[in-house]
Amino acid sequence: MGKKLHPRAAYRRIVLKLGGESLQSPSKGYGIDAKVTHQIAAQIKEVQRLGVEVGVVIGGGNIFRGTGVTANVQGIDRTTADYMGMLATVINALALQDALEKQGCFTRVQTAIQMAEMAEPYIRRRAIRHLEKGRVVIFAAGTGNPYFSTDTAAALRGIEIDAQAVLKATKVDGVYSADPHKDRKAKRFSNLHYIDLLNKGLKVMDATAVTLCMDHQLPIVIFNLSRPGNIKRVVQGQQIGTVIK
Repeated sequence: MGKKLHPRAAYRRIVLKLGGESLQSPSKGYGIDAKVTHQIAAQIKEVQRLGVEVGVVIGGGNIFRGTGVTANVQGIDRTTADYMGMLATVINALALQDALEKQGCFTRVQTAIQMAEMAEPYIRRRAIRHLEKGRVVIFAAGTGNPYFSTDTAAALRGIEIDAQAVLKATKVDGVYSADPHKDRKAKRFSNLHYIDLLNKGLKVMDATAVTLCMDHQLPIVIFNLSRPGNIKRVVQGQQIGTVIK
């Protein structure tokens, strides 16, 4: 079984949503940077030490993004592009698994598309059992279906494994009324209702993902990953970022 939950932990079980870009070098802007990946792994280990059960959903944007402009510019069929993006998430999942295990964290990678030689297939009951045993479970290949984002995969897995929150790591410290890099008057929200996020068109998370979380009352926390220790702060219930519930 996993460790006893620390009294300062606000959540028993979480899904951490990482964009593929979170693993890349800030200078190169693509690929996987080992130092950055190990820094993220260290933050996850901090959270696990609190006795919190951690599932991770990771994107593939640092390698290949199937949605939107990328697929159109390269002239690749959208469905094919989405499957290519799913494979990119598996590469990132294996890199994160390696970094976590080098820091002494037991992990499992589960993929929505079967590739038995390198990862387990996603099986809900098995995933929950791994979490109960104190293993970090990395969910790769999105939902296994084209036209669905990894945001939606994070919401779906969070609901399936009975997580208490989805923590979405970003480059900004919460949800703003406008792009804070372009508008100095942009206001940061500390709390939002799901429907407000949708009605205001604040595209910090895929609308399908937000709707899923709303239907199942699964809170979302949007926070800045670049500040060391922020994952732990969120898990401890500190008032950083934006809470959507």
